[in-house]
Amino acid sequence: MTENPEIGRMLDTCGYRTNYHDAGDGTPVLLLHGSGAGVSAWANWRGLIPGLSQRYRVIAPDLVGFGYTEVAPDYEFRFMDSWIDQQLAVMDGLGIEKAHIVGNSFGGAVALWMAWRAPERTGRLVLMGAGGVPIVVGPELAALWGYKPSPENMRNAMSVMAYNQALITDELVEMRYRATLRPGAQEVFERVFPLPHQRWLDAEALPIHGLQAIKNDVLLIHGREDRVVPPEASLTMHQLLENSQLHSIGKCGHWTMVEHAARFRQLVENFLDEAEA
Repeated sequence: MTENPEIGRMLDTCGYRTNYHDAGDGTPVLLLHGSGAGVSAWANWRGLIPGLSQRYRVIAPDLVGFGYTEVAPDYEFRFMDSWIDQQLAVMDGLGIEKAHIVGNSFGGAVALWMAWRAPERTGRLVLMGAGGVPIVVGPELAALWGYKPSPENMRNAMSVMAYNQALITDELVEMRYRATLRPGAQEVFERVFPLPHQRWLDAEALPIHGLQAIKNDVLLIHGREDRVVPPEASLTMHQLLENSQLHSIGKCGHWTMVEHAARFRQLVENFLDEAEA
């Protein structure tokens, strides 16, 4: 039987067990994945972890409600407290006082909330196609959050993520589809973002004074052709975050770290290395 690379180690957090990956040494970097059906930390970050962990200690947890993090059927999700509390518990459990954070999409919103609520625990932030400001749920995001398990639905959901449709391989679709068939996985996923979807997207948004209060150095990276989170969201954040820079990548959708993997890694490493100098 082939070992599942998505399963790393388990850590007791907030009354449940968090599945996480821990690689490398040095300054800790927390990788927070997005909110698509069948997602996990390994699915999002498997292309970045090997390289980044050569220079940093990389921690990649499955956010509660996703992946292989174990949660009780009656667990009550609290926006955004559930995910903030989880990351702080992961850091506490691993003896990490402060960490840089790389957040993708929903994970980017979690990173921003952590920087606002617990600035003493957060270093530099890299936000990729991140939530965090008010936007409207479009048909693409509705398709992601409203996913019902089938190969066709998963292919449709994956297709909105990438500019380069050649990346939506049968193997990728099958992997993500199979992940949604695990016992209880779909039921938990539907409990994270029940209808109406707009209220949860609204709950991700920080108030303007919250964004203005964040003093962390922030690198915003956004695909120019992103159909899930409009590029204008990062521009708005760039205007509100005091110490931010914005990098827009052409011929790129919502999957910057997949579609432009080498470029993404270089941007992240250069930005984090500044803090080490």
